[in-house]
Amino acid sequence: MTDILNGVAGGLGGINWEAIVQLTLVAAIMISGPVVIFLLALRGGDL
Repeated sequence: MTDILNGVAGGLGGINWEAIVQLTLVAAIMISGPVVIFLLALRGGDL
């Protein structure tokens, strides 16, 4: 059983988590711009 867990942990260790987090944050920032514009348009331009 521990061999299986070590294999999974070793496989996950090879993933570049920093790059995944950075890409996720950049995507969130890029999506948030149009969302703000859309919400402003729905509210008639008032913040």
